[in-house]
Amino acid sequence: MLGVAHLSKRFDPVQALDDVTLDFPGGTVTALLGENGAGKSTLVRIIDGEHLPDTGQVLLDGQPVGLHSPRDARRHGIRVIPQEPEIVPHVSVAENVYIGALSKGFLFHGASLRKRVEQHIARLGFERMLRPDTLGRDLTPAQRQLVEILRALTTPAKVIAFDEPTSSLSEHEVTALFTLIRRLRDEGLAIIYVSHRLAEIFQIADRIAVLRDGKVAGVVAAQETTERAVVSMMVGRDLTTMFARDHVATTEPVLEVDEVNGISLTVHAGEVVALAGLVGAGRSEFCRALAGDLPIRGGSIKVDGQPVTIKHPWHAIRAGIVYAPEERKAQALLLGRPVRDNIVLAVLNRLRRWRFVRRRDESELARHFVNRLNVRTPTVGQLVSKLSGGNQQKVVLARWLARQPRLLILDEPTRGIDVGAKAEIYQIIAGLARDGMGILVVSSELPEVLGLADRIAVMKDGRVTGVLGRAEASEEAILSLAMGES
Repeated sequence: MLGVAHLSKRFDPVQALDDVTLDFPGGTVTALLGENGAGKSTLVRIIDGEHLPDTGQVLLDGQPVGLHSPRDARRHGIRVIPQEPEIVPHVSVAENVYIGALSKGFLFHGASLRKRVEQHIARLGFERMLRPDTLGRDLTPAQRQLVEILRALTTPAKVIAFDEPTSSLSEHEVTALFTLIRRLRDEGLAIIYVSHRLAEIFQIADRIAVLRDGKVAGVVAAQETTERAVVSMMVGRDLTTMFARDHVATTEPVLEVDEVNGISLTVHAGEVVALAGLVGAGRSEFCRALAGDLPIRGGSIKVDGQPVTIKHPWHAIRAGIVYAPEERKAQALLLGRPVRDNIVLAVLNRLRRWRFVRRRDESELARHFVNRLNVRTPTVGQLVSKLSGGNQQKVVLARWLARQPRLLILDEPTRGIDVGAKAEIYQIIAGLARDGMGILVVSSELPEVLGLADRIAVMKDGRVTGVLGRAEASEEAILSLAMGES
């Protein structure tokens, strides 16, 4: 149904796409994979009319179509569900769903619009997850994603592209989304599915198309390949040793938490402790409390054996506790500032003479960590918003490593990051543990938890239900504790 022929696109000095020819048949889910920077986003934006190709064509039903804007794409039945939904905060879900479909000067009755959106919600099976009267500012990340899906399906579509649709969804919501995608596929739509989560690719995709360095690396049937083969196509090398385990935890406690918000936990120097559990278990809330972002109710905290009081993020930072949050763009990065400013943000006092920050020292420090963590950026003056997700995460890590912390808290450190960048992040974590740092990781990916952690603390309803060592840890044991079973 949809195809691209000999597409090329350059953003000086980067060749984003190089003579790409692919087809996306109707009645099929085609997964589009590749590392960050492989060209996936550029290809999707060309299909959506956001970018014009330098050369090549977009074909619909075998005929060339001119897509000069997203409006042109919608008129031809092409819909793209973006990874970061665009929601108007002060209007309802119902108005957000139809915000681009109401003509200028068109008057609508609120009750009828609400009823129409209720019908769409019921048709898609989202009744338990979304209400038409909820204001945009009150939506969770998962609900914002569902609003984008509703927008795309309020008018007839031929092609739907999903860009990282499950990055903010719970297991129940992912199941509902996959049911919807299969139904759309069975109705004959062409589905393009972009994701870094290989496990879900093999659940939902019929075929897999891989881009590498702007070129087509291969197209295979999902049932006729393996994760290892797909990863090899994506990165051009074997990643059989994703998790480096050459560090040894000591008996020296870096962090000792005693009944803080009902949780007791110890992290030793050179140890990686993972917090596992289902969505809503309270893992992030506990970490934010340690970081001074949420109130601490009772209990005590020691860092390197010394009691500390944390009532503000600066208290935690001074005590040697630093926190890299899950939502790096919204909560960690200054997107309108360069890489240099983002890295030195937490150590400006060290770079200051009188009231002035020494720009040369800023740049030298930033370049040191860019080289140490292999941040792929043309210069330290590049806007951090222009970097890939993996390199943005490295910038966040660089900021906190400049503080030389005792405990590093990482909340979903590889969310939205491709498999090659994941391997690099894992190597960085292993290196920090080898240097004696204590690391506390929150992750919803069980293979990541099992691969990274020396010990796993499983949470449910804001409490630790059990702690597993490496020898006894398994996906079944973690899930049993996460559901409150002994």
